Amino acid sequence: MSAGAEPGDERPAFSPGVILALVLVGVLSFAGLVVLSAYAPELRGKADRGAHALSTSAVGYQGAVQLSLELGLPIRVSRDGSGAPLDAELLVLTPPLGRSSEDMKHFRAGFRTLIVLPKWAAEPDPMRPARVRKAGLLALAPVSDMLGPYAPKTSVQRRPGASSPALRGVGDLFPPGAFPPLGPIDRLQTMKGEGWEPVLVDEQGEIVLGRSRRLKYVYVLAEPDLLNNQGIARLETARAGVGILERLSGQDGAAFDVTLNGFQSGRSIGRVLLQPPWLAATLCGVAAALLMGLHALARFGPARRSGRALPPGRQVLVDSSAGLVRMAGKEHELAPAYAELARSQILRAAGAERANRPQEETDAWLEDLARQRGAAPAAPLVAEAATARSREDLLNVGRKLYQWRLEMTRGRD
Repeated sequence: MSAGAEPGDERPAFSPGVILALVLVGVLSFAGLVVLSAYAPELRGKADRGAHALSTSAVGYQGAVQLSLELGLPIRVSRDGSGAPLDAELLVLTPPLGRSSEDMKHFRAGFRTLIVLPKWAAEPDPMRPARVRKAGLLALAPVSDMLGPYAPKTSVQRRPGASSPALRGVGDLFPPGAFPPLGPIDRLQTMKGEGWEPVLVDEQGEIVLGRSRRLKYVYVLAEPDLLNNQGIARLETARAGVGILERLSGQDGAAFDVTLNGFQSGRSIGRVLLQPPWLAATLCGVAAALLMGLHALARFGPARRSGRALPPGRQVLVDSSAGLVRMAGKEHELAPAYAELARSQILRAAGAERANRPQEETDAWLEDLARQRGAAPAAPLVAEAATARSREDLLNVGRKLYQWRLEMTRGRD
């Protein structure tokens, strides 16, 4: 304590305002954590460097989504994993390497589907953390297993070096002849197999876009650089990629599925409580908790001390014993004892309680006293008490014994 401080002039360590501010910050932080935890799947993906429609990296497809929207083509990203969106005509799948045919089975049959094959392996760029750089080409072996439900055998090959291939249409989807020219593509990826029919081929006749002979609604794009961010960075390639999406999707647009890439937004108890109609109940609960907290900040009146559960004294013992007898249903068995109590009170009031006489003489003395007082004889009342079988019988004989005692003692106890 300093020399100028007065004794007892002590300041608290924390002011009430600081404590209140800390509590409010803690409550708001916890509420933000709960909301972010419930909607975490919806916020994931943009910082991911994978090959999917949420990624802004070179191998991602967010550029194709944004470009199509700017051109008026209905495009959206699907996270529900329901098999196929009902409000789109084309489902675009961008499975990563390692997916098998079992992963493709839950998508709805008969729905037009475009599968974009993986090609590039990417790694974070140490100089620019938000970007990636090529780490080489992916292996080709797992592709055949992934496409097993659509064709018995599929092989993928890549053209060495960079080239600007000239594509042409084959069949009815794209008119035969020249296709819009492409920009330079590094190691063009094509496919072939007995179960595939060509839709778009390069100048060497290799399939770039193919359709399954077994399932006519399934298309496979062998070259992902026609749609990924690094490919559509060139105007020529972007025009060709968007043209493929537009021709396959029609007026209802397309949906890029990202559940195969691990971004499925399943239902959780947190999201259910934060969405109608349960949102109203959640807000009511939060408001009730806040009111309880405000109520706990200050005491309304002095603290109430808790007293004894049962007050002391003989009356409590009598009431407790009577309650036990009543709960056991044995009240009527107290009638003979009450009759004997009435006899004892009469004898004590008459001064004959301590008289050493046989029971027969005592009964005769009571009978004689009853005749003198004009009261009822004792024997019928004692017999009625002995035959009581219910609570009502006890009350009837109790009233009679009480009235008889008053008549015998002239109202004296």
